[in-house]
Amino acid sequence: MSGFDGLTKSGFNGLTMSGFNGLTMSGLDRLTMRAHPEPFDSPLTLSRSKGERLAQDRPFDPPLTLSRSKGERLAQDRLVEGCARRVVCVPLLVAFIAASASCGGTNLFRQYEYEEEVYLSLDGTATVYVNSSLAALNALRGTSFDAGPNARVDTAAVRRYYSSAGTRVTRVSPFRRNNRRYVHVQLDVDDIRKLGEAAPFAWSVYRFQRDGNVFVYRQSIDGAAARDVGHVGWNGREPVAFRLHLPSKIRDHNTRAVEGRGNILTWEQPLSDRLRGVPLMLEARMDPQSILYRTLWLFGVTFLAVASAFGAIIWWVMRRGDEMSVTWVG
Repeated sequence: MSGFDGLTKSGFNGLTMSGFNGLTMSGLDRLTMRAHPEPFDSPLTLSRSKGERLAQDRPFDPPLTLSRSKGERLAQDRLVEGCARRVVCVPLLVAFIAASASCGGTNLFRQYEYEEEVYLSLDGTATVYVNSSLAALNALRGTSFDAGPNARVDTAAVRRYYSSAGTRVTRVSPFRRNNRRYVHVQLDVDDIRKLGEAAPFAWSVYRFQRDGNVFVYRQSIDGAAARDVGHVGWNGREPVAFRLHLPSKIRDHNTRAVEGRGNILTWEQPLSDRLRGVPLMLEARMDPQSILYRTLWLFGVTFLAVASAFGAIIWWVMRRGDEMSVTWVG
């Protein structure tokens, strides 16, 4: 037992640990490499060799590295998607700006120190919008609103100033731009021909009448109050504008600024000229039928034509079916 055990523990184990392993790691592997293109893995070296080859072919990523790489790929995909959207949107924006400029209209982003917009109806009623800085109102119309950059706009006083027997103020909204206080005023006018009787529009004379087959609108704008308002941040390049939205097709006018849909006219003047009272004449001739009425009329005619065609097709199909039935019976 002692000799045999000694042989087992020393000789046999030694043979196993040295000779057999040596044979497995050297001779057997070399023999396998000669016989097969791919290396043979013995049971003792299988997990190690596969792990080594896997690590060599594709390094193993721990869970934190794997999640981080997914996040990076997601961020990269979003970045590419955002860039693609910009590539599509930028040309569209450039084309839109170019189209608005080619139409002869005013600049979409142009800012006016004083602006009047008249939405005219053929019956003489109108909706008027005024967008102006308080400093421009004081200088042009002689008002005395507090135009300080930190002053609070007295909307009640602005409403009283624009209210009159022929006008009804529906909205007064203050806003701020270029470190100056502005107001947006919306009012309804019963008769555009009498708008000059209201103090804010007394520098204009309005005429609107029918002349044969057209309606003629004329507005002559004369002197301003030219009140000294001190230094309010003007640089001498501020424009003022008078915009006219007409209800029907325009036949003639005396401005080159025709906007968007073709029934909006704009007259511009430098603020310095308006302060000096340089005269400005607005004139436009238009059809006696409104664009809305003509659109509804065309829609009605188109609907009747489509309905008639559809009814004719149904009648023809039914008649054809009856003829085929008679022929089959006969």
